[in-house]
Amino acid sequence: MQNQVTLVIVCKRPKLHQGKQRLAKTLGAKTALRLSEGFLRCVVEDINDWKGPVVVSPANKDDVSWAESLSEKADVVAQPSGNLGERMQGLDRQLRAMGHQQVLFLGTDVPMLTPEHYAEAQNAFSSADVVLSPASDGGVTLMGSGKGWPDLEHLHWSTDRLGKELVDACQDEGLNVGFIKDSYDIDEEADLKRLYADLQGDQRPQRIALLKQLQTIIEIENKETEHV
Repeated sequence: MQNQVTLVIVCKRPKLHQGKQRLAKTLGAKTALRLSEGFLRCVVEDINDWKGPVVVSPANKDDVSWAESLSEKADVVAQPSGNLGERMQGLDRQLRAMGHQQVLFLGTDVPMLTPEHYAEAQNAFSSADVVLSPASDGGVTLMGSGKGWPDLEHLHWSTDRLGKELVDACQDEGLNVGFIKDSYDIDEEADLKRLYADLQGDQRPQRIALLKQLQTIIEIENKETEHV
């Protein structure tokens, strides 16, 4: 696996009332679940297009069989226990012990990622120790390293401080940080409208299906607004 970038999907199995709670608060739990399932299908689409090793890493060890069903191409390695930083770091160390050297992490709520994002990330490993795609909320959506990570446990994950803290921690360890095209997570209803605009003209099948799903949600929302 030398000189090959391993794509690692860090995920939770979509379930009702689990995950995407800010979307569920405004759109309802069932709609939030359907969106989560649509986002996941987009990531699987990217897995199948990836030129290199792929690992799917479910948060719950009980979901290993489910994760194995997502793609024949992917290996499955469950996340260890701990907070998000501990899990990411433990998973990274486990993958490196298995022979993976250049490791690129992402979640499942990033259907706006394009082939250009992935190509940029792969190319960036040739000149950077750490590769990041900054998110508009101050976090990151893609994070990769060819040399391991500094201490991730004490970073403020899922906050607008994460991106800067991660960069600072890497640079303090003497790691060269490279940045690729910006992106964003899907956390709130407003993000769906941005995603709807970004997916216009995208010809990937799962993105087309997600776009139709978003159109229905936006049309319903517009009708409800008209009657207020």
